[in-house]
Amino acid sequence: MRVVCPHCKSVNNVPQRDSYTKANCGKCKSSLLETKPIELTTVNFDEFIVNSDIPVVVDFWAPWCGPCRMMAPNFEKSAKNFPLKALFAKVNTENEQQLGGRFGIRSIPTIIVFKGGKEVHRVSGALDEAALNRVASQFI
Repeated sequence: MRVVCPHCKSVNNVPQRDSYTKANCGKCKSSLLETKPIELTTVNFDEFIVNSDIPVVVDFWAPWCGPCRMMAPNFEKSAKNFPLKALFAKVNTENEQQLGGRFGIRSIPTIIVFKGGKEVHRVSGALDEAALNRVASQFI
């Protein structure tokens, strides 16, 4: 399966397994098992969405949004449950208004799951860790 390195953004081919003890980028040698959500921008958004065979769970948020800030720790905790199973990413709609418009973001936080380069699921409103886990799990 193809996975984009969160560090150098190169595309890696990784054998699909139930679990991984080690997986490093072929270019920068950084771990592909890192689960910290990455920041997506108009510059790198399509690169990650199109080149990832694993689901990409994107949180569209803004720094001034109370529910967004409240959900952020849950989003990070949920991401830790899916190393090389799902990629968790964030889009700051204040800085990336073009992406917010492109995907018709009307309320935040909005979670969109992309698989195979296409949107497959969308939910608006703050979610707890269990709900985020359910959303990601159904597309693995």
